[in-house]
Amino acid sequence: MTINEHDQYQAVVHTTAGTFVIDLFAQQDPVAVNNFVFLATQHFYDGDQFFRVLKPFVIQTGDPLNNGTGGPGYTWKGELPVPFPYQPGIVAMAVSDNNPNTNGSQFFICTGSESEELNQDPIYTEVGRVVKGWSTIEKIADGPVTVNPLTGEDSKPLHPYVITSITIQTHPEPAPSAAG
Repeated sequence: MTINEHDQYQAVVHTTAGTFVIDLFAQQDPVAVNNFVFLATQHFYDGDQFFRVLKPFVIQTGDPLNNGTGGPGYTWKGELPVPFPYQPGIVAMAVSDNNPNTNGSQFFICTGSESEELNQDPIYTEVGRVVKGWSTIEKIADGPVTVNPLTGEDSKPLHPYVITSITIQTHPEPAPSAAG
């Protein structure tokens, strides 16, 4: 574990569409946040496209192959139950074949009301919540899409936006105050 789960962390995500900020859930999901922070500080996400765009549902990224099949070369067990309902702004890890123990590097951002349907089977470990830059999320979600030949889903961006960098900001836990 490289994070201090008592500290507060934010991810400032710089993209070709603009910047947005995620408050990371270090207290609630320390393994997920540790993984995200590790990958971000190693520049793993730099150059990753938002390869899956379903405007009323989610936008997805975190795949070095930019097609939904790649990852970091390892998987980890999900942290469940989820601390918050899935809703627009929630950032969660994508999994393979609906298996909550196949987390890696791919993550999605809930963008619309259809994301709330995920609450029926909450298997996606949450990483955080978008707190600034919602207009950037909307710009990514608004891009035109076509059918993804790998999935048959109408979600492949014609002109994908790309993560250029992610900066992690840490706010240490406040020190205990001295008794007066």
